[in-house]
Amino acid sequence: MAARTLWGPRLGPRKRPPPVALTEAACRAAKTDDRPLKLYDANGLFLYVTATGLKSWRLKYRFAEREKKLVLGRYPTLSLKDARGKAAAARLALSEGRDPAAEKARAKARSAEAAVNSFGAIAEEWLGEKSRSWTPRFAKQMRGRTANAVRAFGKQPVEAITPMDVLALMRRLQARGAPSMAQRVLQLTDSIFAFAIATGRAQQNPAASIRGALPQPTRRRRPAALTLPKARATLEAIESVPEAWWPTLLCSRLTALTAVRPGVARLAEVGEFEELSGTEPLWRIPAAKMKLKLEEKGDARFDFVVPLSRQAAAVVTTALSRRGPRAKATWLFPGELGSGGPINENALSDLYRAAGLQGKHVPHGWRASFSTIMNEWAAEEGDEHDRRILDLMLAHFPDTVEVAYNRASYRPRRRALGQLWADRLLEGFPEPGSLLPPQG
Repeated sequence: MAARTLWGPRLGPRKRPPPVALTEAACRAAKTDDRPLKLYDANGLFLYVTATGLKSWRLKYRFAEREKKLVLGRYPTLSLKDARGKAAAARLALSEGRDPAAEKARAKARSAEAAVNSFGAIAEEWLGEKSRSWTPRFAKQMRGRTANAVRAFGKQPVEAITPMDVLALMRRLQARGAPSMAQRVLQLTDSIFAFAIATGRAQQNPAASIRGALPQPTRRRRPAALTLPKARATLEAIESVPEAWWPTLLCSRLTALTAVRPGVARLAEVGEFEELSGTEPLWRIPAAKMKLKLEEKGDARFDFVVPLSRQAAAVVTTALSRRGPRAKATWLFPGELGSGGPINENALSDLYRAAGLQGKHVPHGWRASFSTIMNEWAAEEGDEHDRRILDLMLAHFPDTVEVAYNRASYRPRRRALGQLWADRLLEGFPEPGSLLPPQG
């Protein structure tokens, strides 16, 4: 800026010095007492200091014959040098006929929209919707699995994620030695993208595009006793382990009698059992605990109802009778040391190892024992539909909603077959009370 000539009464002509530009030191030292302070730099840029000491960069400019101000950012987060750069960019926009304040507002709106449409935001919304029908424990499990995808894609707009991005995440999970987890995370990611499409925030599902690209995890053959004499000898060995924890012994017997998955038996809750003193006792297992599609886990129509044999009902009533001070607890088979939780997830496996069954029979093996032994019986002596009903008893049923309605019609025959299995397996065995330690 050219210096202007001024006339003083005594000094004669003199020149006003050009404005002094701000320095970082001046910005740091800027203080005010009780009213706002403006420290000008150049070309409309100034540091605004509030009465409380907050400092921000602002730019004064004219657009469409109106004076306007643009907030550039907080000091010292935004340095003097960077503030000058932002001011220069704003002046460039002005020279091109664009209002920098309006552009900032539009950018803010786009950023807000991108945040709402980010994978992380949509995943959180999806979890919120689904968890209403999930148990708290299952919801926590699903949130943990979803975190794998959220860490990878969280802030990205859902529309910007490609099949290659999803495949790269799944390969990282597989390389970590978790092929089964990769499949589960892919299923969750698929559901989240489907939700994004349904709510109008995405056009494509990149997870669906790679379903066939992942190798299926190798299924390990679980050792099991596959003849009735071996199954009976196996159960006898298990129940002969000295000083075994009684909830684990009872859980093992219930698993053998019902052929449910060991994890389901371990997590059995008191409120799941009905009509224990009647002629038709039931175990109603919530769908959230079953091996189902994700969307079916929150649907009560997919609760799995197990008609209990007399022997299975006796196991449940025996467990209930010995809960003592744990009577307010949720779990049918409480853990040790007053943990408040169920028996440990390794309790059954540890018991079977103690019985010398390593490599011969595992807790999950009771499902194979039941299926093999009862299907052989059905082939020789059963009714026409017994083999199909045995599959239903293992929760192997067609992938249709109709089966949720039709399973009840098979309940009498399921009860009869379950009773036959219990009679054959436990013939000559003592009552479940024998598995309890003496009271005293």
